[in-house]
Amino acid sequence: MTYSRIVGTGRYLPEKVLTNFDLEKMVDTTDEWIRTRTGVERRHVVSPEQTTSDMCCEAAKIAMDDAGVKPEDIDLVITGTTSPDVVFPNVSTIIQHRLGIPACTAFSLEAACTGFIYALTTADKFIKAGEAECALVMGAECITKLIDWDDRNTCVLFGDGAGAAIVKPSDEPGIISCALGADGQHRELLHYPAGVSKNLAAAGTEDANIIMKGNEVFKVAVKTLGAIAEEALDKAGVSKEELDWLVPHQANIRIIQAMAKRLNMPMEKVILTVQDHGNTSAASVPMALDVGRRDGRVKEGQLILMEAFGGGFTWGSVLMRM
Repeated sequence: MTYSRIVGTGRYLPEKVLTNFDLEKMVDTTDEWIRTRTGVERRHVVSPEQTTSDMCCEAAKIAMDDAGVKPEDIDLVITGTTSPDVVFPNVSTIIQHRLGIPACTAFSLEAACTGFIYALTTADKFIKAGEAECALVMGAECITKLIDWDDRNTCVLFGDGAGAAIVKPSDEPGIISCALGADGQHRELLHYPAGVSKNLAAAGTEDANIIMKGNEVFKVAVKTLGAIAEEALDKAGVSKEELDWLVPHQANIRIIQAMAKRLNMPMEKVILTVQDHGNTSAASVPMALDVGRRDGRVKEGQLILMEAFGGGFTWGSVLMRM
């Protein structure tokens, strides 16, 4: 049987750093309030001219170098994002062309903060089906272009960035199990109220920004993430005690702590980047994985659970051996 395995990772963060102290000068908030309620201390923000594909290309180059692959080796490109450069062509084709990757399957998908998990799961199926030999999988967001900088409940949370992974076939399990889900009944709790076929004139203006009901989102997120984590473990016949690392979506320190508790994992076994990156939506999980690999904590052969929860609501988890 053919399996798929992540063989390289990379990340990119914009140069501009916005600290909590910077936000104190912009809205009615404090560093202490932000840190104690969200865990965020700083976040990176794109420049006005910077795009999602700009960040993806930089993250992809690092991941390709890490995996030792060249553009001509790649035959599948998938990007999870809610903030593509343009409506079409899809952002994966833009990245493909800019990196010099030959003509191949290239598409984007939108699952909010779960975008990378959805994209990685899709790449896993392509490789297992024999339809791809080397996939470039990314999660990226220019999410700060969608927020209201006068809304202290949302502007303190988000940041921009891109994470990338190279996925190739393997004779031994890398990705062991995947579990995805979604439920549109909760859409009003976390959404962006404008798009191509609805309220287009408001998109990108002060009349359209991310809307979030934080307390309600927290309750659904903790319950759902616990269930989806257990589903991935059950599919693989793996116990919580066997996990080496939890690599969660970096939405909020309280959600992450609740998830670690549910999995009986000490916080020392959780990769945390929320303090430095904020909530980068679809970029969150791949960037956290890259941080863990590059600082030496996440090692080859270890068992890792990645999970995310996003607007819509969408959710997903991937259990894999590094």
